[in-house]
Amino acid sequence: MSAPRVWTTAAAILMMSAALLHGQGAPQTREQGWAVRQSLNAPAAPLYNTVKQKLLDGKQVACFTISRLDVALYCEAAKHYDYIWFEMQHSTMSFRDVEEMIAACPRPAATPIVRLPDASEGNIQKAMDIGALGIDIPTVDSPEVAMQAARYARFPPEGRRSQGAGQAASIWGVNGVDYRKTINDNVLVIVQIETPIGAWNAYPIAAQPGVDVVLASNGDMTNFTGYPPADPRYQELFTQIHDGVLRAGKFLGAVTPSYGKPGPPGVGRPDFADWRLFYNGASFDGWQPPRRPATAASPAAR
Repeated sequence: MSAPRVWTTAAAILMMSAALLHGQGAPQTREQGWAVRQSLNAPAAPLYNTVKQKLLDGKQVACFTISRLDVALYCEAAKHYDYIWFEMQHSTMSFRDVEEMIAACPRPAATPIVRLPDASEGNIQKAMDIGALGIDIPTVDSPEVAMQAARYARFPPEGRRSQGAGQAASIWGVNGVDYRKTINDNVLVIVQIETPIGAWNAYPIAAQPGVDVVLASNGDMTNFTGYPPADPRYQELFTQIHDGVLRAGKFLGAVTPSYGKPGPPGVGRPDFADWRLFYNGASFDGWQPPRRPATAASPAAR
């Protein structure tokens, strides 16, 4: 066995042991999202982040993906989905493009959420300043990265977001709403677990203050493991994510919308009712998006 493989195996064992010590796998007895609700400064106030409110109300939610500047498509799709996923990891779309779309249709039915390439302070700052109400951070393997994402997305005292210029306050601070005082409750921080290391660390990742949703990534789990979705080893990784996230009191999501329905391994899940946030599921009113050319198709969240 080569030295790198020995190191990888040893690291995997240590990661799994750490997750178990943190309580991953223990039975869930409290309402999903209890820690998110507990973190709110004004728990009785209705949220203008409608997708976060729906999660707190126990609903399943789905998105429509925008991966290039298309104001007309965004404004139409935002009428019919729970949230819009602005894809900035696997596209060349710019912050200026996203800013233009958010400004064109302020306060739509769908919550604007940006998937960023990483958890850097600059990227998160820009996403929040242009009016996003949520961020998604891909390939989170450690609680340190999850903590960083949550901190940069919120103003002090909960986080360390800098206060600066941008259209966010003019979009959301209307009708008597104080954006600075309310945005910390209204931001939705999503972190994606896409690797075995991330799955083994699901509980300490999810338990970071300010993390609201953990999104389990179906395609990239196969990419990083080589396991097909029906493989028991693949399913066990998703069970680890499920148990860790629910124990931490956060919301559980999956890229594959079929995880929200019963079905055989690789299609549905026996714990389907626990999966709440999905990527590119159906609209809430039956609206069908226009057919787009293959070159403009949304990149897979994986």
